[in-house]
Amino acid sequence: MRLVDTHTHVWGPDTADLPWYSADLPPEWSGPYPHTDLVADMDAAEIDEGVLMPTSIYGRDERANEYTLRAIEAHPERLWGVGVMDYFQDEPDLRQAVRRVTDHERMLGVRFHAAFEYGETPGEMDRQADWIADDALDPLYDELAAQDAAVFVLAKPGQYSTLATLAAANPDVTFVLEHMGWPDEGMGSDEAPWTDIETLAEHGNVYVKVSSIPRASGDAWPYETAGMFIRKLLSWFGPERLMLGSDYPWLDDWASYRECLSWVEAAEYLSARDLSWLSYRTFDTLRE
Repeated sequence: MRLVDTHTHVWGPDTADLPWYSADLPPEWSGPYPHTDLVADMDAAEIDEGVLMPTSIYGRDERANEYTLRAIEAHPERLWGVGVMDYFQDEPDLRQAVRRVTDHERMLGVRFHAAFEYGETPGEMDRQADWIADDALDPLYDELAAQDAAVFVLAKPGQYSTLATLAAANPDVTFVLEHMGWPDEGMGSDEAPWTDIETLAEHGNVYVKVSSIPRASGDAWPYETAGMFIRKLLSWFGPERLMLGSDYPWLDDWASYRECLSWVEAAEYLSARDLSWLSYRTFDTLRE
């Protein structure tokens, strides 16, 4: 079965041509993780395609997505991308920035590190941050709709209501909630505010990534604790709005690349139909 990893990362060496803005690297990591290494790891883990998610390494200026674009160009049949930008600009510049990020046919949209204070790079965590709903971003959502591009949102449970408001106000924009809504450590699948994610399912333009599973679960492969969250998401969203992601190599300390995704092979609660949607069909719906 075809497998698309909808959440992975790459970055090149820190050079004069493309310097690091910050050293925001995975735990215990130093140096680059170039696209050639990722594709080799994808081959070893039997992953067909991957979506490159931005971090703060390259900041948010006009060249922030340069390495992602280079990676896509180097592997045009294997890789897709998501970009970042300066989200608070005058309207003409803001719209132009959206078009610049999404102009490439394999760039899917933009990412919001919504659970962090807004600044030059993601700052301190703020579980109630609401900058993604600032009125100044209205033109951004309008332009994303015009470009048929998506918003990928890293949010904590306390921000679900803000995301629901945005989804209702922008029905032509696809919102993708990352990492199962990023439940706090020790939070149960029957526990508020994580259960507020059910309200997001009322909006057909909201999707959820079943990603970063080893970290969310906290137990060993096949991550049965995470299964309690996934069962809830299946009942609320259906498999048609769920998609798999690894978060590798950010999870290098937790699991191997293959383990980040192969847990589905042992998840008896997933039907063959569920697997096909999570593995590639939902992604295909999102990008079409």
